[in-house]
Amino acid sequence: MTLAPETTDLKVQLRLADGWFTVCELSLLVPGRGVAALLPDGRQVAVFRDRAGRLYGIDNRDPFCGAAVLSRGLTGTHRGRPYVASPLLKQRFDLTSGQCLDDTTVRVQTYEARTA
Repeated sequence: MTLAPETTDLKVQLRLADGWFTVCELSLLVPGRGVAALLPDGRQVAVFRDRAGRLYGIDNRDPFCGAAVLSRGLTGTHRGRPYVASPLLKQRFDLTSGQCLDDTTVRVQTYEARTA
């Protein structure tokens, strides 16, 4: 029997330098939408769950304008690569690598994500 994620107590965790850090409950992640979370060092991370249930974590700060807005961006795929588009200037960031798809000189940090 498979339980829907919304009926479990699963937590989303990101791998940081000193171990796994719990950022939120899985039930808070709506597929295709992001949430912002505060890391212990004061930085913000954007966490996403896609429609297949895969989890992604990237820096929430848009490197082009400096605003912490990537969690509010639109998600999609380009050539099979999942991305989030910044809601301000529309640059797309690969959710697995952090690479900007529109300017290869720019990248945001990514975090390994899991449920626990």
